[in-house]
Amino acid sequence: MGAFAVRAAPQVLERIAADRKRAVLPAPYRPRPALWRNKGLHAAWLGHSTVLLKMDGVTILTDPVFSTRIGVGVGPVTIGLKRIVGPALDHEDLIHPDIVLLSHAHMDHFDKPSLRALESRRTTVVTAAKTSDLLRVKGYKAVYELAWREKVRIGDITIRAVEVNHWGARMQRDTYRGYNGYVIQSPHYRVLFAGDTAMTDAFRGLRTKRGFDLAIMPIGAYNPWVRAHCTPEQALAMADQANAERILPVHHKTFQLSREPYTEPIERLEAALGASGSDRLALREIGEEV
Repeated sequence: MGAFAVRAAPQVLERIAADRKRAVLPAPYRPRPALWRNKGLHAAWLGHSTVLLKMDGVTILTDPVFSTRIGVGVGPVTIGLKRIVGPALDHEDLIHPDIVLLSHAHMDHFDKPSLRALESRRTTVVTAAKTSDLLRVKGYKAVYELAWREKVRIGDITIRAVEVNHWGARMQRDTYRGYNGYVIQSPHYRVLFAGDTAMTDAFRGLRTKRGFDLAIMPIGAYNPWVRAHCTPEQALAMADQANAERILPVHHKTFQLSREPYTEPIERLEAALGASGSDRLALREIGEEV
């Protein structure tokens, strides 16, 4: 959201009024990360762009948003969009992750109440350049800001910030804030978290012979915001450019940020993959795990 909310203000206000009495649906599945082994690569989609990863025993949580509403806090009230589907796990269900990974400061990716609930001296935060002022930094083990091409090593995990086609302002004027995708690498696995992005050729530069075991790609909010958010077909094209084996689609089915029908993004992605490529789709529903 952020600057997006300013441009879309009339539609947002109409939706807030309509959402007031609407119930939030439960997630269709509930993952069980307590059963995940310390070996291997595990992932669960908790909703929107929130994915819980476990790579060689290290837990990583991307863009955690557990709040019922996202938006501007006015005292105890949040003025903003209401979830369609609740998170598959709440922050109370999670052992504090080793790493929290934040792509940019938009309110549907950088939710202050969720981040405060996750504060722990065991958790390291990696975020985009010039966004750590939005955090209570002393509540975490460490906080690292990364600009494009910068990287940090946390134990056996290396995280490198990569270029995406988006913007970073949380409100209308703080356009100095950064916005990232990330390459996450453990001793045995390589994961791409694309954050939020429109179509770009930047993913070609991430291609290596080893490739990515998993690409977490946004597929929603493209109508009419295609200059800031990729279509499902474009998400697949960028994952292919990066040489990704499997795709975990996010940024759909959680908040009504745009005009496309609720199920259209995943249906279009499945159509683009085709029958022969369906095994590349890691999951399709909130709460599923792989």
